[in-house]
Amino acid sequence: QVQLVESGGGLVQAGGSLRLSCAASGRTFSRTTMGWFRQAPGKQRDFVAGISWVNDRTHYADSVKGRFTISRDNAKNTVYLQMNSLKLEDTAVYYCAATPTRGVVSTSEEYSYWGQGTQVTVSS
Repeated sequence: QVQLVESGGGLVQAGGSLRLSCAASGRTFSRTTMGWFRQAPGKQRDFVAGISWVNDRTHYADSVKGRFTISRDNAKNTVYLQMNSLKLEDTAVYYCAATPTRGVVSTSEEYSYWGQGTQVTVSS
């Protein structure tokens, strides 16, 4: 079992920045691939970014490339999502997810564990 707790969401103006954190417990974090997903009202849950436990390889959705950065601190059992140049369309509930899969995967079905989500609202 893995428990995930997200934090860092909030209200920010367009063009601003936020950093989300996800604290993990219950499994060897250093051998867990982590991902961030988001879900806007009335829409499906979409992949945002992921980081592999094997070599810290990262993968991003095209919509956030160059603006968002995923990173991990194995000593703190925490994964981060630094979000810069935020746009109105980034507004969503952001979820942290975990999987023992070696490589980065971008489909929600591949992830076994999920956090409760944190709201990010970007205003004009």
